[in-house]
Amino acid sequence: MPILEVEHISKSFNKTPVLKDVGFNLEKGQAVSIIGSSGSGKTTLLRCLNFLEHPDNGIIRVNGETLFDASVPATTQESVIRKKRLHFGLVFQNFNLFPQYTALENVMLAKKLLATEQPDFKERKREILTAIEVQAKVLLTQMGLDNRMDNYPHQLSGGQCQRVAIARALALQPDILCFDEPTSALDPELTGEVLKVIRELADQNTTMIIVTHEMAFARDVADHVIFMDDGRIVEQGDPRQVFENPSEERTKQFLSRFHEG
Repeated sequence: MPILEVEHISKSFNKTPVLKDVGFNLEKGQAVSIIGSSGSGKTTLLRCLNFLEHPDNGIIRVNGETLFDASVPATTQESVIRKKRLHFGLVFQNFNLFPQYTALENVMLAKKLLATEQPDFKERKREILTAIEVQAKVLLTQMGLDNRMDNYPHQLSGGQCQRVAIARALALQPDILCFDEPTSALDPELTGEVLKVIRELADQNTTMIIVTHEMAFARDVADHVIFMDDGRIVEQGDPRQVFENPSEERTKQFLSRFHEG
């Protein structure tokens, strides 16, 4: 059974359709790259999956559980959706780190807030917070930031900030890790260090959805590639198939622009 099932997702803004009957499956341990021109609906799809936007129509299931069904009002309430967001971790284009917190504090913050909701938090506060700090340090070390834990975002490079953001997303141990063009805000010389981390996560069979404009990276790292155009999935399949022998004319036109560039 797929870890993620997306069926008939549609979304409009001010009566302008942005997503049109989008559907796909994601297997556990699989890395999926979503490619396409700006305005094709890639980021909106990712935001719908993370419930930052509510689809107008469609169904989202994780591990067989229906998290969202536009036809069932009980699944669309914000109080219900908030808990279901924990199935997904999202790494934004522009990091979205809290400037007043250190790298370590940024990674710990969400887990600490969730911990306060535990019924035994007051009795086990020291134990729980210590475990959260240990986990955050392990993640930052995994990101190559063991010597930057006490730095604030303004003291870090863009690539380092993005790696802190990845550690923060991983801290909540999501079922699916999502990246929204994770290198688009970086200088070219910093792009490689972030792509290296994502490549390592793929090698560890981390389940990921990666919206990216890095075509070579999408081709080499992903297990499955989705090409979107005008709010629809036009073509999807094995990276070799999509990049080397696309079946759809719109895919060919998009990739020809990439090759020409």
